[in-house]
Amino acid sequence: MTIDQLEKEALGLPQHERARLAQRLISSLDEDAEVEQAWYDEAERRLAELKSGGAAEISVEEVFGSLDGSVKR
Repeated sequence: MTIDQLEKEALGLPQHERARLAQRLISSLDEDAEVEQAWYDEAERRLAELKSGGAAEISVEEVFGSLDGSVKR
């Protein structure tokens, strides 16, 4: 099957099936899908830790202040 034949077949699909196909094709181009998933998982883990009280929140002012030494702990 040529690319032109494949395109013609794909364009003949119902809209929702074309959308699904397009999403799957675009996702297949994303070489960093595993890395993206790992970051998502890490963000979820950190959020759960915050919600459970296992980690403390630090304000942006405190973080940047600690970089220049202006905030004392």
